[in-house]
Amino acid sequence: MKRHAKYRLMVTRREMMYVHDEFDHSLTLVEMEGEPIEYEPGVAGKFVSRRSVTFHDRIRGDGKMMGYAITTFEHGAIYSKFEGERDAKEGVTRGTWKIYKGLGKLSTITGSGTFVVTAGERDREYIITIDGDYEL
Repeated sequence: MKRHAKYRLMVTRREMMYVHDEFDHSLTLVEMEGEPIEYEPGVAGKFVSRRSVTFHDRIRGDGKMMGYAITTFEHGAIYSKFEGERDAKEGVTRGTWKIYKGLGKLSTITGSGTFVVTAGERDREYIITIDGDYEL
């Protein structure tokens, strides 16, 4: 089954450290909470919450990232792992995600897909668009 969703993400915590091996090389750990912008309820019911923790390794704003997300619904939850690459000139992060665990009505779910993250309108706000395929 194909799914599409868009979430507004807000940074709730950010810890950054510079590596000092070259100019503007940093490692950052970011925690975000999310709410749906475009979302259609599925078998697990209404959206409850979305939380992610992401690790960024960047030089001058470009670089790799990887992390984990937990999306909770009325009757289940999805645990997914993601990785991607940020292009500082474009101001966009693109990557892939894969479900590694489901709970409740989603206990047998498998799935994977792609995502795109762009800056939102407010400070600490980002918009993630998620596309992929799921099987229950």
